[in-house]
Amino acid sequence: MSTAYKTVTDIAGPLLIVKGVEGVSYDELCEIELPDGQKRLGKVLEAREGLAIVQLFESAQGAQTEGTKIRFLQRTFEIGVSEDILGRIFSGSGRPIDGGPEIVPEKKLDINGTPINPFTREYPDDFIQTGISTIDVLNTLVRGQKLPIFSGAGLPHNRLAAQIARQARVLTEEEMAKGESQDGGQKAGQEDEKFAVVFAAMGVTFEEAQYFQREFEKTGALSRAVLFLNTADNPVVERIATPRLALTVAEYLAYEKDYHVTVILTDMTNYCEALREVSAARKEVPGRRGYPGYLYTDLATIYERAGRIRGKKGSITQIPILTMPEDDVTHPIPDLTGYITEGQIRLDRGLHQKGMYPPIIPMGSLSRLKAKAQGEGKTREDHSGVDAQLTAAYARGVEVRELAVILGESSLNDIDKAYLKFAERFEKEFIKQGEEENRSIFESLAIGWDLFMELPKAELKRVKAAHTEKYLKKRS
Repeated sequence: MSTAYKTVTDIAGPLLIVKGVEGVSYDELCEIELPDGQKRLGKVLEAREGLAIVQLFESAQGAQTEGTKIRFLQRTFEIGVSEDILGRIFSGSGRPIDGGPEIVPEKKLDINGTPINPFTREYPDDFIQTGISTIDVLNTLVRGQKLPIFSGAGLPHNRLAAQIARQARVLTEEEMAKGESQDGGQKAGQEDEKFAVVFAAMGVTFEEAQYFQREFEKTGALSRAVLFLNTADNPVVERIATPRLALTVAEYLAYEKDYHVTVILTDMTNYCEALREVSAARKEVPGRRGYPGYLYTDLATIYERAGRIRGKKGSITQIPILTMPEDDVTHPIPDLTGYITEGQIRLDRGLHQKGMYPPIIPMGSLSRLKAKAQGEGKTREDHSGVDAQLTAAYARGVEVRELAVILGESSLNDIDKAYLKFAERFEKEFIKQGEEENRSIFESLAIGWDLFMELPKAELKRVKAAHTEKYLKKRS
């Protein structure tokens, strides 16, 4: 039996200061017994000779310096895992909240994970289909990549996250060989590869949590998913553990059970706010905008848990979602995220105000690894050319639109008018997409070739002539 300490000398928010302790180590789990007999979990944030700072995973309400007992459990925060975890919904601290039984664990894993040896990492180069044209064609998601979504307050990032979670899948070898979809996008669970989604929501409202749960349940996607839901009324410290619980489950499914796992984390801004609150309670010296100086390092411990490992069939692809305060891309959270991740998908308020869903702006978005997952054997031979041509033509169309506002449309020449019409159709037919619409990559490419028919053939400079002859003629 471990020693129960009654030497709590101070309580600051979710933190307890305990003196006179011995043999306590950093990140060690502990059990806090309140004077009324309630028991809560916590972990050691700081340990030095004779002193420990303990962080509660639950509310500190009812905790007192007199009568509170603390036992240090000599182990770190762990979660029990087995394949039965698929189809289940958990709280942000890992407790089942779907009415089902506790998971009978095959093993227990430390939620902080094990660092991956960089030498054992494999380069991400396989395509993941999300069913969303602006992602699949222009900002291709690569298996093992970390590709964040930069959003803003009021933009439909939660709807987009739910759609990606429902529709994301790996193409079968037969589909890639044929270069065409068999049915416009197979339903979840029909693919040859083992595919799973781990979804973690942090600091969301109760209504948002219910929305995510309904979306998974009504489409049948829950059978291949694991949900962790931390709502805004849950303790702020729980928010810090939620993404680590999700990633630990993902690592188990990917590296031990050979699943291709897509991890969606929303909203990383709420996670960072929780870090700032705990840092302030610890009286640490603040960094930019009050966030702790170790924000970059802390975010890296989450984002770098994506990837592929040599000799393992499974993979972890990560899609963190963050809302930029005041739509400011230079804010510390998106700024530091951009340094760690491989590009970003940017949601645009202007497109949203036009009624476009999803409002993904091509010029502000980038997937740095997309070239490795485009082309023959991955998607289709014309993919990279269509990507480059669509982006360039739309950028030119937007410039012409701005020019027409100043000079009038009558001042435009025929080519400018063609680009203007292209931009309008591009937004209405390529960017705009139904929330339940699951387009295959081949359907999205076909829409691109349809749009190219608005332009003179001489303007198609970024697609190979052979591809123009093959696919443009087919569309005409």
